[in-house]
Amino acid sequence: MAKFTEWLTKEGLLKIEGWARDGLTDEQIAEKIGISRSTLSKWKNDHSDISDTLKRGKEVIDRQVENALLKRALGYEYTEVTKELTDAGMQTTKKVTKQVAPDTTAQIFWLKNRKPNEWRDKQDINHSGDIGVTIVDDV
Repeated sequence: MAKFTEWLTKEGLLKIEGWARDGLTDEQIAEKIGISRSTLSKWKNDHSDISDTLKRGKEVIDRQVENALLKRALGYEYTEVTKELTDAGMQTTKKVTKQVAPDTTAQIFWLKNRKPNEWRDKQDINHSGDIGVTIVDDV
């Protein structure tokens, strides 16, 4: 069983931050430490160094994913390089600039999360007052 004091060292916190930055979940990090998910939660509540380290590590990967989503939503260009093995070694044979079209799904996801009042699927409509309908009973 791991002791929290082992993980409050510079090296221990650096490992935890690295795992968070690599995209591991709290459950996966707890497993690497050799503890349960609930124990890690307790450590986070009791030791701000562990909690802050996890937040710092996760923030890096969250930013990378946000940037990738935005890039995909807007579309982008990249250069594809083709290489061929010749007698002289690897030689670049062709460089082609390619475009990736904007992705509608990424755009929708971005807008629904960034501007939910304007882009969510469910719209709240309030109606008050009389709509002018008279019910006539012909019995």
